[in-house]
Amino acid sequence: MKDHARAIFDHALSAVDPRQAVKNATLDLSPGAIYSIAIGKAAASMALGLEDALGDKLTAPVLIAMGGHPLPNENSLAAAQAAFALLDRAKAEEATVVFLISGGGSAMIEWPVSDDISLADLQTANRTLISCGASIAEVNAVRRAFSAVKGGKLARRAQQARTFTLIVSDTNPGDEASVASGPTLNTPADSPKAIEVVEHYHLENRLPHSIMKAVRDQKHATGTINESHLVLLDNNTAITAARDKAMELGFSCSTLNEIREQPVAEGCELLLSSLMSSSTECAVSGGEFSCPVRGDGRGGRNLETTLRCAIGLANHTGLILSAGTDGIDGNSPAAGAIADETTIQRARNLGLDANQYLARSDSYTFFEHLGDLIITGPTGTNVRDLRILLRTPLTRDK
Repeated sequence: MKDHARAIFDHALSAVDPRQAVKNATLDLSPGAIYSIAIGKAAASMALGLEDALGDKLTAPVLIAMGGHPLPNENSLAAAQAAFALLDRAKAEEATVVFLISGGGSAMIEWPVSDDISLADLQTANRTLISCGASIAEVNAVRRAFSAVKGGKLARRAQQARTFTLIVSDTNPGDEASVASGPTLNTPADSPKAIEVVEHYHLENRLPHSIMKAVRDQKHATGTINESHLVLLDNNTAITAARDKAMELGFSCSTLNEIREQPVAEGCELLLSSLMSSSTECAVSGGEFSCPVRGDGRGGRNLETTLRCAIGLANHTGLILSAGTDGIDGNSPAAGAIADETTIQRARNLGLDANQYLARSDSYTFFEHLGDLIITGPTGTNVRDLRILLRTPLTRDK
């Protein structure tokens, strides 16, 4: 069963190859200079795909804006300055700019809206936002308030240029403006207000004063960006590929499209309920659960999802694999983990208390002891998480 789950996950990963997706994309490019900026965890793969497709038609090599992750660093600021310089050149030449945007890019390129905001302030703000339990849309709403890159501000630096944006999305369908906090797309009209997010999660005293000033003084951009964009790959691509592989292996399979962004405890309850009540032998879920950090351990939302489900599976029969398609879960080097009805008893045999590891957000160490980590290394893609649930078939062998 574990081998089947891993085969399903690996097949889904192969279906979301950014290089091939960009290479196969159809672009209607005008004659003249062509520049490109790649941002995000799939930046290098997407850049290779564009070079495969365009070759010497590119005026210069693709600028890959790769700074820190999950927090911005000096390289993130340098990436922004390099991008600004390239866009100034494109603006002067009225050139074409192809943006290659993928998830995880929010911290990889950054510049503050005010000189009062230091790099340390940017790091504190991002650390606070990604650990407070807010959804990605809420986090991005605040990020846009203090960033000179996000919310379409990067593309606005070259409005005389013709721009295309190719996206490998780590957000929900229709929410591509949230990928990497939307540096080239208009902010959705229904986006939450930054100050409302801050107040809802009681962040006023946790964010630096310079960040709070930017949030309170936020002015929404006027006008729209003259752009066109295309989503090449997203979470649904991975979900569909996983379902198809499960069926190829002989499992009946369903997709749990309604289980996407719940708080992690609620999401795990829904997953387990579905596993116990469904008539199908496999179910696939995607998205990203919100998962506040409670302790100083190692792990992320996928590892915690697997640990919570392992506790629930102790008295039932079934299996769950939860892993990030980017290959990295939280502050750990794992993509996720796999668990079944034997996990908790095996842990007890080793003297491990699952609830203690859960309480200190140390799910990575728990599964490391058991040898049940999913290790892929950075995959070069990022289309959110994938959760695969299996039940032992009752009527036939696999």
